[in-house]
Amino acid sequence: MATITSAGIGSGIDVESLITRLLSLERQPINQLKERTDGLKTQLSAIGKLQSSMSTLRDAANKLSRSDNFGANSAASSDASTATATATASTGAALGSYNINISRLATAQSLASDAVTPGSQIGSGTITIDFGSYASDLSSFDTDPGRTSLIIPVVSGEDQLEQIRDKINAMKAGIVANVVTDVNGSRLVMRAVDSGAANAFRVTVADDDGNPVDNSGLSRLAYDPTQGINAGSRKQAAANALATIDGVEIESASNRIEGAIQGVTVTLLKPSADANASTTLTVSQDKAAGKKLVSDFVTAYNDTVKQLRELTKNDPAGTSGPLRGDQTVNAMQMQLRQLAGSSTTQGGSFSRLADIGLDPGSDGLLKISDSKLDAALDKISDLSGLFAGVDAADGNSSGFALRLRNLADQLLSTDGRIESSKKGINSRIDANGDRTEALERRLSLVEKRLRAQYTALDGTVGKLNGLSTYLAQQLDRL
Repeated sequence: MATITSAGIGSGIDVESLITRLLSLERQPINQLKERTDGLKTQLSAIGKLQSSMSTLRDAANKLSRSDNFGANSAASSDASTATATATASTGAALGSYNINISRLATAQSLASDAVTPGSQIGSGTITIDFGSYASDLSSFDTDPGRTSLIIPVVSGEDQLEQIRDKINAMKAGIVANVVTDVNGSRLVMRAVDSGAANAFRVTVADDDGNPVDNSGLSRLAYDPTQGINAGSRKQAAANALATIDGVEIESASNRIEGAIQGVTVTLLKPSADANASTTLTVSQDKAAGKKLVSDFVTAYNDTVKQLRELTKNDPAGTSGPLRGDQTVNAMQMQLRQLAGSSTTQGGSFSRLADIGLDPGSDGLLKISDSKLDAALDKISDLSGLFAGVDAADGNSSGFALRLRNLADQLLSTDGRIESSKKGINSRIDANGDRTEALERRLSLVEKRLRAQYTALDGTVGKLNGLSTYLAQQLDRL
């Protein structure tokens, strides 16, 4: 018996087309779910953009909410081109001009051994490096009790200069060693990591040849001028920097002088040309840094307001925003507007943003008046209070940046409105996915049932058509 492999062959009816159209009708709820899911994904993406924008605004507000970010100072040198002195200033620096004369830079002690044939063996024994300070005439050495001496054992077969260098460097304890080679031979160079008279060092040896002072064997690396040992090997003495600031003598173990001028770090680069050649350091308020803090805040605020407006716009004749009518987003817009138009009691002569040139417009954006903001920067204490002041009795009267940062923290927290909206949208997307899977399973069963029914119908109609043809033939014969 023949088997029908495609519905409609036996009956002549276009069964495939019928099944396709019926399944298309059955698929409409699935397509509707897909459209709703795509819309939810668009909303989720919009919430993510809003979250990023709010995070940027939070960071800008956080900088303004810290009072130590206000009143930053800068320091300039009158002789920066020759690098006689440079300075940086921090908040709280004493404003004014200071004359600096540099007599001597701080230096670190360095030693160089006599030249030996490259690759030759020096001799075995033990090298000891002590830290401390020398008398001005090198007649005595005071060991620093707070620093541990370096003890370097040198055995036969490991006594080339390069091997001794590596042993010293491996200890990483205040001495850096190198090997320098020229036409005269190789020298071991040892240098203190830290400058200053108190960071000098001496090198003594226990030479296995039995004589630690004969400048032979390992004793060729010794340096102890108090005993007259290899005194000529010192290439640079350990010394403190000497300078005067406004005539006051300053001595420093390094070339960075901190604390001599409140809040200022002075870097010494080379001695002054003579005793009368001084460099002037001028410490002044860095208005540009303060203005940038405020400008960055305004930019972040306006970007957030613009994004909120774009996401919630209602345009019947065009494309509306994906978050149109969203209560959470509408509430955020209202909170930002109310905060920008409110006042604080912490700003002294300033109580509103408009007082410093940040005027809220009818569109919700802040517009900067440079002249008013520049004038406000002259009252740094009041400006700091306007943004960062804390009202312990009434938090709603604290500084603007502090309140805005707290609002952003609430919105961005794990249980805040933004995360709650994202969770709600994701939940609906998951529910739509589960419903779509169920409808797909049902559609598969419907297709099987339709094919079974139409296959049976196709066969029956085919038989009837065959019987009709047979009867017609018989009647024709009669």
